[in-house]
Parts: sequence; C-alpha cells; structure tokens
Amino acid sequence: MNKQNNILYIHGFNSSPLSVKAVQTRDYLAANHPEVGFYCPQLKTNSRGAIDQLENLMAEHCGRENSPEQENSLELEKSPEQENSPEPINSRWFLIGSSLGGYFAHYLAEKYALPAVLINPAVKPYQLLRDYPSEQTNPYTGEVYQIGTGEIDALKSLESNISLKNNYLVMLQTGDEVLNYRQAAAKYQDCHLHIHHGGDHSFVGYQDTLPDIMQFFQLPLAVR
Repeated sequence: MNKQNNILYIHGFNSSPLSVKAVQTRDYLAANHPEVGFYCPQLKTNSRGAIDQLENLMAEHCGRENSPEQENSLELEKSPEQENSPEPINSRWFLIGSSLGGYFAHYLAEKYALPAVLINPAVKPYQLLRDYPSEQTNPYTGEVYQIGTGEIDALKSLESNISLKNNYLVMLQTGDEVLNYRQAAAKYQDCHLHIHHGGDHSFVGYQDTLPDIMQFFQLPLAVR
C-alpha cells in the first residue's frame, strides 16, 4: 500500500493558519505537490494542549487509532528503540515549524523520529516569555489568554536534546529581531543548517526556500 505523505505546519506564538508562511506553504503544495496532505491547525494557547492537539491530529490521519509511530520511510536516523517500532503506518509525516512552532516541531521530531524543517526556531521560549506581559491577545483570533508560571514550566518540560541530527533542516536569518539566531545556530550546528544574512523574524523570502524544503523531505514534484 502506498503511503500518504502529509506536511504538518506548526505556526508560531500568537500566529495562525492564516499567517503568510502557512498560506505560502499551502499554496505551493497545491500547485506543485497536490498529492501531499497539508495540515495547519489553529493551536491552543497552552503548550501541552497544543502538543496534544498535534499528536491527536497525526494519529487521526495515520490509518490507525494510536499515535504516530517512528517509521517514516526517509533514510533518516533512528534510535535503537525506534528501530524496533511496530509495523509501518499508512502515512508519512513531515514537520515545518516556525518560531515557537519550531520548538514544538523539535519535540515531535525527537519523539517520533520525524524529519523537520525549523524556521527561525525558538530554542528557550520559556526564558523569553517570562518577560512578556502575562495577558496576551492573538491578533488573528482575538482570543485573550494568560501566560502564567504553569505555562512557563510546561514549555520547559518540552525541551529536547538532538539525538537525530540528520532529521533537521534549520533555516535562520541573522536579522531576526525577536530571537537571537545564535542560540539556534549553536544548538543545531551539527544539523543541516542554513544561515541567511539579514531578513527578520518572519523569514524574508521564505517562499523561495520551499523547493529546498521539499527536496529535503524527498518529495518529488507532481508529474504534469
């Protein structure tokens, strides 16, 4: 049975599936990889809820009831435990995460041995958010919510090391005004790391990198 390829795009802090990069990714796939499923949910405002939401989404579209397993078809690194995973599922998952979404993508990539592209990813968001106002409003949805110490602790609990360095393509811009790109450059120095000079936190020119992202995922262009 052929497996369904799916891309899960994980948006950033106070962002949305309507963000520019999410829409560009969706439109690029529709034009060039129409056979690839695209998923980008509006994330819950608490990190544990967001992770549960993402895991449930993948499980729902895996062709089985349990959560995604570690078999993912690419010639990627796996831990010894992942080598002994059960029979392959019916879907392959590829992750793209931006900013805080990159932090979430890293957690899922390590847990399930999935390939992930991280765009200006947050490395220690629990430190950054300590300095943010506790009351936040998502500009896309209008939802008002609180960032408390419980959320800071929950974010820290998601911090993961890198055990599968070849599974990551990390794309940074030195002009990022929100995150210090050097943190991510240091953490992911042994991964596939692309550092672009200039730009900003939104990652200027993201649309032009989509062919490289699909090549990293080993997704062929649709036959026309």
